[in-house]
Amino acid sequence: MDSIDIGLYISFILLAVATASSVVMPLLHAIKHPAGMIKSLFGIGGLVVLFVVSYSLSGSELSAKAVALGVDEAGSKMIGAGLILFYFVLLLSIVGVIYSEISKALK
Repeated sequence: MDSIDIGLYISFILLAVATASSVVMPLLHAIKHPAGMIKSLFGIGGLVVLFVVSYSLSGSELSAKAVALGVDEAGSKMIGAGLILFYFVLLLSIVGVIYSEISKALK
């Protein structure tokens, strides 16, 4: 075992510790401060509503290339919903940035 192997093992261990702590620490904070979770739940609920809207707007038509890649109608609808959701979130973030800049300029 040379020094490169040791360095790789140490980096894998540190990656596992960082991943575990990035999952566990927010959960511990949420348990200690449950009132702060309400804002998070509103955000998650908003994303779910946006996904339902984007799923209902997406189509399930298939192209020849999609069929060749093994995509079925349900997969096509999910891909379309993901794209529409991305466009919604992108538009909302652009509007939010513009609103923020204009409101800061007027104060």
